[in-house]
Amino acid sequence: MNDWIVMNPDILGGKPCIKETRISVEFILELVASGATREDILQKYPQITAEGLSAALQYAARAMRNEVIRDIKVTG
Repeated sequence: MNDWIVMNPDILGGKPCIKETRISVEFILELVASGATREDILQKYPQITAEGLSAALQYAARAMRNEVIRDIKVTG
């Protein structure tokens, strides 16, 4: 794990967050999914650095790297 993403059970239930904030990687992904640009996020949340934002997006990409979804049909 990189130095920018931390997990602490006492902060947001242990969700991965940008260090020294209470802003989770999940929240960053929700912002991006809703159409926010990097510039939008950095302007609206000044406690996030450009490095922290990049780290959150990289963390999410790595987490999904080996994710496999299969459509299984069950017949009875």
